[in-house]
Amino acid sequence: MSGVIIENLSKSFPKEDGGVIWALKNINLEIQDKEFFCLVGPSGCGKTTLLRIIAGLETPTTGRVIVDGNEVTGPDPRRGMVFQEYSLFPWRKVIDNIAFGLEMRGVEKEERRKTAERYLEMVGLSQFRDAYPYELSGGMRQRVAIARALANDPDVLLMDEPFGALDAQTRNRMQGELLSIWEKTKKTIIFITHSVDEAVYLSDRIVVLTPRPGSIQEIVEIPWPRPRDRTSSEFAEVRRKVLRMIEEREETQ
Repeated sequence: MSGVIIENLSKSFPKEDGGVIWALKNINLEIQDKEFFCLVGPSGCGKTTLLRIIAGLETPTTGRVIVDGNEVTGPDPRRGMVFQEYSLFPWRKVIDNIAFGLEMRGVEKEERRKTAERYLEMVGLSQFRDAYPYELSGGMRQRVAIARALANDPDVLLMDEPFGALDAQTRNRMQGELLSIWEKTKKTIIFITHSVDEAVYLSDRIVVLTPRPGSIQEIVEIPWPRPRDRTSSEFAEVRRKVLRMIEEREETQ
């Protein structure tokens, strides 16, 4: 089991004048084991803050996060994170970037290599095992980052706008590749995106956050099987519904 439960979670940050800014207010959410779950909402609504709290990189002001029955108290390799910036080490070859987390955990060299090569093959980059990040395209570097996160065999994969810096064609291709990886691994994925189209294409459910302080405006279930037809009237209707929710709340702020 690797579900995520968020209970009565709020997060504030101190201001210079001694006051506080509330980034998140009263978040209650349950994400199922093996679910592909997307977070959307206007800029500044606290999406990344919420993801960092789930990762254990930030501490909530009130409330708690429970993953696999255990309260989150700090970073843990069972929660893998993929950022928009590829965060690869430029001086390490692709294979060594993927093996980095295993190396930090003291896994023996031969096992590290086998594990890294397995995930390298999964993301379709075996022929680039000895390349350096600067020799790869943006999409390829992001595949390496995903492979590195998966190599630690996390229960939950946290993804913060991982395709946001890619061109539209590469982004669409990466969405398909990510779904293929998810089908093979059945990891629980929590995915932040500014693209409503991307959220409708990828996820089982979408949570729409309000403008700051972020709270849950609505949870939208996506009922259709994958792969999904972006040109269908049903797809367009759900996309319009979610966009309308975001835009209407932005206008009232």
